[in-house]
Amino acid sequence: MTALLALAWAASSAAVLAAEMPANVDAKRMADPVATAANWMTYGGTYSEQRFSPLKQIDKSNVTRLGLAWFADYDTNLRQDGTPLKIDDVIYVSTAWSKVYALDARTGKTLWQYDPKTPGQWVRYLCCGIVNRGIAAWNGKIYLGTLDGRLVALDAKTGKPVWETLTIDPKQRYSITSAPRVAKGKVLVGLSGGEYGVRGYISAYDAESGKLDWRFYTVPGDPSQPPENDAMKTAAATWGKGSEEWLKRGGGGTTWDALVYDPVTNLVYIGTGNGTPWNQVYRDPKKGDNLFLASIVAVNADTGAYVWHYQETPAETWDYDAVSPLSVVDLNLNGQKQRVVLQASKNGFFYVLAARTGKLLKATPFVDLNWADGVDMKTGRPRVKPEARYPADGKGFNLFPGGAQGAHGWQGNAFSPDTGLFYIPTGHAYSAMVYDPNYKANETGTNLGIDFAAMRTWYTSHPEAKRSTTSLLQAVDPKTGQQVWAGDEHDGATGGVVATAGGLVFQGNGSGNHLRAFDASTGKVLWSFDVQTAVLAPPISYELDGKQYIAVSVGGNASDYYAPNYSRLLVFALDGKATLPPTTPYTPRPLLPPPLDAEATPADVQTGEQLYARNCAMCHGDRGRQARGQFPDLTRTPMLYTQDGFNAVVLKGALSARGMASFGDALKPEDTFRIRNFLIDAANKLKAAPPSAAPVAAPTAAEAHGQ
Repeated sequence: MTALLALAWAASSAAVLAAEMPANVDAKRMADPVATAANWMTYGGTYSEQRFSPLKQIDKSNVTRLGLAWFADYDTNLRQDGTPLKIDDVIYVSTAWSKVYALDARTGKTLWQYDPKTPGQWVRYLCCGIVNRGIAAWNGKIYLGTLDGRLVALDAKTGKPVWETLTIDPKQRYSITSAPRVAKGKVLVGLSGGEYGVRGYISAYDAESGKLDWRFYTVPGDPSQPPENDAMKTAAATWGKGSEEWLKRGGGGTTWDALVYDPVTNLVYIGTGNGTPWNQVYRDPKKGDNLFLASIVAVNADTGAYVWHYQETPAETWDYDAVSPLSVVDLNLNGQKQRVVLQASKNGFFYVLAARTGKLLKATPFVDLNWADGVDMKTGRPRVKPEARYPADGKGFNLFPGGAQGAHGWQGNAFSPDTGLFYIPTGHAYSAMVYDPNYKANETGTNLGIDFAAMRTWYTSHPEAKRSTTSLLQAVDPKTGQQVWAGDEHDGATGGVVATAGGLVFQGNGSGNHLRAFDASTGKVLWSFDVQTAVLAPPISYELDGKQYIAVSVGGNASDYYAPNYSRLLVFALDGKATLPPTTPYTPRPLLPPPLDAEATPADVQTGEQLYARNCAMCHGDRGRQARGQFPDLTRTPMLYTQDGFNAVVLKGALSARGMASFGDALKPEDTFRIRNFLIDAANKLKAAPPSAAPVAAPTAAEAHGQ
């Protein structure tokens, strides 16, 4: 009886504390297995970011009873990538446009909502969508990174800003789409912008004041200035002579996803991105390794000082970021318990690194990649096939895994200590990498150094070439690197995962509109729920009032920006009885393009295609056809009918509040005339093509990268 009274008192005290201080997260609670099991207090569940829940009320024997408990609608029709946080009685979730909701965890009632009012014009500086992947919590505050580079601390009880700091140079084209983390009272935040000529770094801010504590740059800076530290001096030596101009432009190496703090080693592990531009021939004519691009870097959590690094892809030239999620795990390898860092990388290799030293322990392909034939375990370097570096002869290379999608992007993976398996949302995509002989540095658009239009034209001239954009979920044994099981393969992107002690793995199948539960040991689908929209964000699991829940943020059009996409938070429990409202009937816009302007010449159309590829294709897709509804399909827009209407949007920013920024400083009226007529020509060719011959829109960076 005494023990029961003590437990009741402890539970009552915890409830009172939670009521007094929402977002009650600190180092003590993060180290408490009871608190971390009942809650989801940080992006990956715990510091180790294994995305594993020890809850097992929902298991293989009863998962078919899983039903919708409640749902909460968002005020957006854009894609949702965010991982919710559940802390005591409240769920916090970020949505598109860097907005944040606080919801009653029992009912879904909105407690408060915060809008950082990101300027629509800033969308022009985004590679890959108006998305946000998550938030952080600490000591009564919620921390949000905004699209325009601000770090905002919100009072968790009211949603009112406590402090705000600008983490970037506003003259540079940075953005934040990733979730901050908190370690030892410091808010860690990365950034995006690798396609736009920026210099990557990670920053640590005091969680109470917002004051900058430390910053670690991922590539060297201006070579005419002294390096910030010995690590930058070492990195500079790996950029060849003649590359200085590109270093001045930034170099890339952005930190737009992978970020893990490990209290055991007191290290922060950072995954770094691609270079600027993608094509290394233009970035560094001397072909150096270009540290710390495409690397995992470990720094001291207290000071930000460099400790170790492993470069996955030296002299990277395929957009093979090393920013896929990282997990810290204790494994028995060769009869010895070792603390390791795991990553299923975009480049197709599954890596196991010693957490304290960065020593490469394993590097095993988890897809049938074709750019390298393995990794030299003595040097740690991939054995790159010469033809993969798409030479300047224009022949190109049919890269697998594809450069934009890669073998595994930002979608959260999971490790189960029960099964010992690592669960990887996997992409199977080809991408034609063709050298751009006409590349010049672009101060307003993207900097790739490849022929972006070749994702269409190269396959037209190589009809025999393999081509696909599919995905699946697979389970890999990290001790061997070998696949244990693989789910069914389906079109398009795939969603993140969570594993549970109930022997289950929950995952959304992207634009397939279903949340599913897999048997964690065999991969058999045991349960499925039609959510009416895309499921890309990773689910979470938590406990409230003695009951286990599964929650996931959903939303994303399969093909049409204007169609309803039903962005919501969905919460499931055993015997849940709630139902979703019926879907709304929708008729897509017809394909009824006008004829070319009388004064438009074939040369205008050809030039318009080049201008479009450089300035528009990253968002609006191949020849105006956005493949996954993240942005409007320009072959069907009414703006094609008048040049004045087209210019009002493209040059004057008439729709900037909705994310279509003005390009008035980058394009002239004669440019938009050519772009518009190129789009008219593309739309008319699409309309005239028989269904079997209609070109398939290539995946945009927006849907694949998710930066």
